[in-house]
Amino acid sequence: MLDANRDATRPSHAPADHPKVPRAKTGILLANLGTPDHYSYWPMRRYLNEFLSDRRVIDYAPWKWQPLLQLVILSKRPFTSGAAYKSIWNEEKGESPLMTITRNQTAKLADALHARYGDDVMVDFCMRYGNPSTTSKVRALTQAGCTRILFFPLYPHYAGATSATANDQFFRALMQETWQPVARVVEPYFEHPLYIEALAQSVERAYGEAQTRPEMLVVSYHGMPKRYLMQGDPYHCQCQKTTRLLRERLGWEETEITTTFQSVFGPEEWLKPYTVNEVARLAREDGKKHIAVMAPAFSADCIETLEEINEEIRESFEEAGGKDFTYIPCLNDDDAHIAALSSIVETNLGGWLD
Repeated sequence: MLDANRDATRPSHAPADHPKVPRAKTGILLANLGTPDHYSYWPMRRYLNEFLSDRRVIDYAPWKWQPLLQLVILSKRPFTSGAAYKSIWNEEKGESPLMTITRNQTAKLADALHARYGDDVMVDFCMRYGNPSTTSKVRALTQAGCTRILFFPLYPHYAGATSATANDQFFRALMQETWQPVARVVEPYFEHPLYIEALAQSVERAYGEAQTRPEMLVVSYHGMPKRYLMQGDPYHCQCQKTTRLLRERLGWEETEITTTFQSVFGPEEWLKPYTVNEVARLAREDGKKHIAVMAPAFSADCIETLEEINEEIRESFEEAGGKDFTYIPCLNDDDAHIAALSSIVETNLGGWLD
């Protein structure tokens, strides 16, 4: 980030004891889901408590949910989740891959935007759960002179449990500011042409490098309770459209690609088909021995992709008789992805910075 004090000046009409005021700038704040500070028990428990206490994520009545969460789930799950995080942890940097990747995305996007707008923009990132918190980053941007903030949830598809709760936290942070900046929120970009193009390039690259061409591309999206769809959440429809647009861009037949949903939690029915079951069915019933799996709903590789897809779901496929399992990484800080994000930001800055 820029040094807030570097270009701070005292207003010409102000008395000598008036504090210096930073030059007005526009902040771009990227937001992702979050990450524990460490995979040990207490950091995991703090993170899971914040995440699973969010009514956007688990909407059961608190009097019913909180005793179960505090007394049962948070007594056990930090150990299992911690072990999963440990298997993918970036030990060199002492952080989760999601943190490393989001930082790299922010740096590359900052370079691209500074090339166009110079020091008129500041680019930073926050997490909905854990650190760096949304509140702390909103405060840092306002103190640095950002009189406008473009808030960008890094979720291509809208869902109450992702985009909406990120926005909720952003607006709560704004409520704490004495001098509130003007704010905008980036809408979901699941059908943006450059996003679809970046996805297609990642598929073509992976297929070109595979020794045996996959017989099926499984497009796995994070799941949600089916009840949310029936209540009006558009996530399911947006996921289906992304798969269709990707297939059309690739020029494939419908038999070469399928949509599934992962990360089922709790006893109720979630969006189907479940990825872990479908990959096994493809191997066992359809005789598909070579598949590829990608996760377009995630802007950065994380526990749900590096551990769940590339370990648990891979194992399900192989145990059912599958041979070649190709995991196609998330777009992460790929140049095509950064170009898409940069284009989206520039569009949303219209009227602010032209």
